[in-house]
This record gives sequence, structure tokens and C-alpha cells, in this order.
Amino acid sequence: MAKGYWIARVDIRDAERYKDYVAAAKPAFEQFGARFLARGGSAEGVEGAHRARNVIIEFASFESAKACYNSPEYQVAKSIRHECADGEIVLVEGA
Repeated sequence: MAKGYWIARVDIRDAERYKDYVAAAKPAFEQFGARFLARGGSAEGVEGAHRARNVIIEFASFESAKACYNSPEYQVAKSIRHECADGEIVLVEGA
């Protein structure tokens, strides 16, 4: 079974409020076995629009990645993230 990934690109508008998002998202990530492969480290935009924070999260399957995103726990976190950051999340099935 192919793994699943979240690829998130984010510009944080309110760093203090973003901490609330991180805390709210943690239970969903733990429940679905999320493993952070990249989390806000140095990045170099070489094509297209660039965001300040880039995150890659691995899940055991694409279905787990989708279930985490759609979980009630993550939906609460997502509403907080929308208050304090702009960005995109793409769910990707691994090879």
C-alpha cells in the first residue's frame, strides 16, 4: 500500500495564534500516525510562488492522510489556522 503525504505551504500572519493551531492539530496527527519529514526548515523557492513555511507529513496510506485531514479534530485546528495563516495543503499518494 502506498503511503500518503500532506504537503503544506504556509505564511503565518499571527505567530502566537499559530501555536494554538499546532496544539489543536496534534491529537489528529497522533491519532493517524503522522510523521513529520520536513517542518519549517530552510527552503529556497526556485519556481513559482514561495511561502515562508513548508511542511511535509507522511502517513501510512493515502486513506490515512485523507482521514486525518477530514477528522473532526483536524477541522477544529483548520479553523484556527485560517484565522492566523494563509497557505495551501495538498494530499499526495506516494509511489
